[in-house]
Amino acid sequence: MCHGSAVPSSTRSTRSRRPAGTRPASRSRRPAGRSGSAAPLGVLVSGGARRRRRLGWLWLLLVVAVAIGAGLPAWQQHQDSARFPVTTADLDRAEQELDGLEVKGRAPRTGYSRDEFGAAWADVDHNGCDTRNDVLARDLTDLTFKEDTQDCVVLTGTLDDPYGGETIDFERGPDSAAVQIDHVVALSDAWQKGAQQWDADTRKEFANDPANLLAVDGGINQSKGDGDAATWLPPSTGFRCAYVVQQIRVKAAYGLWVTEAEADAMDRQLGTCVTVD
Repeated sequence: MCHGSAVPSSTRSTRSRRPAGTRPASRSRRPAGRSGSAAPLGVLVSGGARRRRRLGWLWLLLVVAVAIGAGLPAWQQHQDSARFPVTTADLDRAEQELDGLEVKGRAPRTGYSRDEFGAAWADVDHNGCDTRNDVLARDLTDLTFKEDTQDCVVLTGTLDDPYGGETIDFERGPDSAAVQIDHVVALSDAWQKGAQQWDADTRKEFANDPANLLAVDGGINQSKGDGDAATWLPPSTGFRCAYVVQQIRVKAAYGLWVTEAEADAMDRQLGTCVTVD
């Protein structure tokens, strides 16, 4: 888990943000349709006028269809989010922590390499299992383990992938990469937003922190790269709220900053969350 001791003690600047839970007031709009009044009842309408009126109705139908279509993604995302609800307390905490994150530009990637975060999948909790197998054992179901490993080496299991929504059968061997362990806050992103100032032990702890790790579809993980919330979100819209809440939690715990575009993207996703008490 993330530890408060990893947060640098430097003073952070914050930006002003709307109060949690508020939304912009809706703007008044003119009724869609053509300007001008219709011909009075009983008046004979010429063929040209009838054609113009018919064209006006077609435009009205088109406007309504576009308006309805534009609203569907947000509605659908809200409905999908019900599959991954967050608690009201978690959402409130995420909103407060987001408001407290320092906002500034991304630093250069100069000097970054995976090695800066220590050996991959170290046994930082000293339970005898490496971090990758710890996360596989946590996130997969129907597990089998390699014999004589104290249930440390996962051989097979089933992943209900949160990023893509598919069910993936994992089998250790040539196709192991079908399931990968994602750093929710990517290591390169962390490097460019504060981690290059950390000592080696803190970077190693960050790279192996279970709170920043998820077993996911390997192909989708590759497409993410080192994207932040402004440039990449899970294809499964229903998981985006929980994903962003997790990113905020990790960044707040480790004192990482966010860009303006990233903070705005996070704020938008928090507005789609479905909560449970």
